[in-house]
Amino acid sequence: MPKKKWFLTTGLALLIFIMVVAAKFMDKTHPITELYVFGDSLSDTGMVFRATGGMYPPNPTYYQGRYSNGRVWIEYLAESLHLSSKQTNNFAYGGATTGSVGNSYVPSLLNQVQSFTQTHQKTNSDALYVLWAGANDYLQGVSSATVPVKNLTIAINSLTDVGAKKILVGNLPDLGHLPATRTSTNSVNLSALTQAHNQGLRRSLKILSQQHSDLEIVVLDANTLYRNAMPAAGYAYANPAAFNFTNVTSPCLSGSSICSNPDQFLFWDGIHPTAAAHRIIGETAFSTIQEAGMINPGLIMVP
Repeated sequence: MPKKKWFLTTGLALLIFIMVVAAKFMDKTHPITELYVFGDSLSDTGMVFRATGGMYPPNPTYYQGRYSNGRVWIEYLAESLHLSSKQTNNFAYGGATTGSVGNSYVPSLLNQVQSFTQTHQKTNSDALYVLWAGANDYLQGVSSATVPVKNLTIAINSLTDVGAKKILVGNLPDLGHLPATRTSTNSVNLSALTQAHNQGLRRSLKILSQQHSDLEIVVLDANTLYRNAMPAAGYAYANPAAFNFTNVTSPCLSGSSICSNPDQFLFWDGIHPTAAAHRIIGETAFSTIQEAGMINPGLIMVP
């Protein structure tokens, strides 16, 4: 074959190959068009507040129904994805457990997902489905990670059954090193339960990925994020200054007293993060789904 013709043939074949790969890549990176959120107080944007007629969490100590002094992480994530409030469907309730433990007036994670799937027999495959729960199970006395992890797995399977393809699941920060727990007699046990939960969750998600070849499922690694900010908890590589935090052990809100510099605190109260910490969690969530290829890597975050 003449050299010129060989170059043309080879070049054409290469071009076709690149176009096929690009088409597959573009197909995989459809923009996320909606958010569906299931969980507890870390993601609640006002469900409990509305259910209690605006009595809890108390305003203005807590910001407009959030369990913090400002917006929570899922709102920062929605902003980064350029999604409006109409494109964000939040079912998270403060106080929610994964299953049947806890307040019967607060729907658990499984209840939240069940109420959604009962009214959505076929759902949006270009939506991102977010699940983050489990902390309340252990804080309310559950002594094994087996059932909470199983509940999360059931919830994810229920969503995949109605067509969910993109799922973000939060693991747990060290529950033994929250301001409300770190000096308690249960601190060591809560830390052990956190570790068991996160290990069990990781195994379950790996199995789910193997069972569903078209499922994109990633972990929001809140545990590592908190560890990176908390040297007082004995974490060797912690650097709170990298997050502009000067206090990562005490709550900004103590009784009726509020600190003067909440943006420099990791915790707003004994359990919940400040809005500054929520922003970092939201940015981490965005980076996580971007690195996983769920969205076009060229998508720019909104300042």
